[in-house]
Amino acid sequence: MNYKLSDETETSYRGTVLHRVIATKTFTLANGITINAGDVGGLIEKESNLSGNAWVADDAMVYGDAQVSEGALVSGEAEVYGNAQVSGDAHVSGDAWVSDNAQVYGNAQVSGDTKVDGNAHVSGKSKVYGNARVSGDAQVYDNAHVSGKAKVYDNAQISGNAQVTDKAEVSGNTLVSGNAWVCGDAHVCDNAQVYGDALVSGESWVYGDAKVYDNAKVYGDARVSGNSQVFGNSWVSEFDPQTGYKDNKLSDESSTVLTEGLNDLSSQDDIQL
Repeated sequence: MNYKLSDETETSYRGTVLHRVIATKTFTLANGITINAGDVGGLIEKESNLSGNAWVADDAMVYGDAQVSEGALVSGEAEVYGNAQVSGDAHVSGDAWVSDNAQVYGNAQVSGDTKVDGNAHVSGKSKVYGNARVSGDAQVYDNAHVSGKAKVYDNAQISGNAQVTDKAEVSGNTLVSGNAWVCGDAHVCDNAQVYGDALVSGESWVYGDAKVYDNAKVYGDARVSGNSQVFGNSWVSEFDPQTGYKDNKLSDESSTVLTEGLNDLSSQDDIQL
């Protein structure tokens, strides 16, 4: 073991008594940072919370049955608790919380005021920061970023170089991948897919089994649903519940867009725009 529990204690706001750690030997974290013997670290509840060449620094807290292992680092005022696991070369910092059965591993970074909870996984070289939340059974991996006040939950997957930011929400069984961006107040849910270099923004919704891909853009207050596909260099923008979409440009392949009225008005037939 690379550390000992000191006599300095602190109580988490959940009422758990934690002990500050002191390094007993010199070792190197996976990110190359050297921890020297005698260095004072963060706070843990018990020895099972910290193992391997991992470290808890600053005023970070690890407690419950949570584990920080391998070469991982938890720093700042971050908290890892419940049954959460932080491992590999992962770094949890700032005021981030990782809790429940969530896992952060690989080279992933979780920072800011983010929350990763439920059974969520954050891995690869992905980053979750700002005030973002990743929860449920969601997965963020590869080089994906989730930031701002974005929420990713249910069984959603964010992968590749995709970004979900601002106040966007991605949920259900959706997949956002490639170089796609979901931003603004956009919602992507159900079994929808957004990939390639696609952009979904504004107050738009993509849901059902819809797909948005290639260089397509869905923005404004557009609604794309059902089995609709928007692709190529197409864009879909304003939605009028009386007349359907306007200000649209579809690719030469003329993707079919299934439109539904706002506020769950009755569905129209497939419309070729």
